[in-house]
Amino acid sequence: MDIKTKIGLRIKELRTKKELTQEAVAWKAEVDRTFMNHVENGKRNVSVDTLTKIICDGLNTSFKVFFEDEKLFDTPAKKRKRI
Repeated sequence: MDIKTKIGLRIKELRTKKELTQEAVAWKAEVDRTFMNHVENGKRNVSVDTLTKIICDGLNTSFKVFFEDEKLFDTPAKKRKRI
């Protein structure tokens, strides 16, 4: 699963826990509702500025809380060559 999908799923998870609609989060974050849908479904790249608006303003959540979910980092470690 790519990072866009993981971030989108995390946004959706927090949004549904707070019983918010995509429209409510989009309005608070000052983004379009269809854009929110695309972000949640991993179909759009999102800038750091827009991600900040969605997480902090739209979901009223801190980056710390957002990124403490281990599912965001469950990619297998790649083998690295030692130099």
